[in-house]
Amino acid sequence: MKHDAAGSALTPFHRNGRDAEALIFDIQRFSLHDGPGVRTTVFFKGCSLACRWCQNPESHRLLPEMAFYTHKCLGCFQCEQVCPLGAIVRGGPTRVDFTRCDACGRCAEACSAGALRTIGARWSVQALADELLRDQDFFTGGGGVTLSGGEPMLHADYIVRLVGLLKSRGVHVVMETAGHVSPADFDRVAGLVDLFYFDLKLADAARHRLFTGATNELLLKNFHGLVRGGCAVQPRMPVVPGINDDEENIRATARIIRDAGLSSIHCLPWHGMGDAKLARIDAPRERVDAVAPGPDLMEAVKRIFAREGIDAVIYQ
Repeated sequence: MKHDAAGSALTPFHRNGRDAEALIFDIQRFSLHDGPGVRTTVFFKGCSLACRWCQNPESHRLLPEMAFYTHKCLGCFQCEQVCPLGAIVRGGPTRVDFTRCDACGRCAEACSAGALRTIGARWSVQALADELLRDQDFFTGGGGVTLSGGEPMLHADYIVRLVGLLKSRGVHVVMETAGHVSPADFDRVAGLVDLFYFDLKLADAARHRLFTGATNELLLKNFHGLVRGGCAVQPRMPVVPGINDDEENIRATARIIRDAGLSSIHCLPWHGMGDAKLARIDAPRERVDAVAPGPDLMEAVKRIFAREGIDAVIYQ
């Protein structure tokens, strides 16, 4: 198994040249905060970064994986009877020995309580397009489909074909991206997507590497490239107290936005819900030592951006 710089598993399934299928770990309907109007958001599995504060840690691997929900377990051990690899554990904080598990999903099928779940299902382009187009009548207020993750741009060939099918039916498409992928992939996707939501997490390259596993040079190259290419780009920043809410980082981020000729940023307050997921999966990630930012901190962030000529829109 190969790994990228951030430690995400890259398998032949992903690197097959055409991405005949993609791993999807959730489809969320009636989304109101992932772009204009009412939207359906599809979450792709796999990410090229490893942000410590990630709210979707189950998205990191480009492989299916199992999750165990302790509070739902009835202790019947039907899962143990069907597991072909002996990966079911009695006692301890989890039910799965992840060193043995290959995420075949038989335990989840046998679990009547829903305590075991397979994260990541393979979808063909046509099947996913058909599923998303079922919601088209609900895409009111300029709504449509939002591609999220994980990092959807890891599936660039797949995205090109998926977006082509959606656009042929007049669907508005938003891409949520952290930008840490090949510029060539963005070149193929840029003219198809209506709006890019582009994360700017930390302005300093060394701190970006410390907290995400990679520097920000590549993503900034892609950020400026999309803007220069005439794409609609909306910068966003997850506000994580003690990590990127300091004035120095906010001012530096504002300079990046100004240099690109843009004037606004969406600020999303971090919450700890991602940490609760870590115990369910095989994710030995260091937890963020932070508390969710309150309204006063978010308003302080907004004021600093305003002094730098950037309009910060606060999402609560």
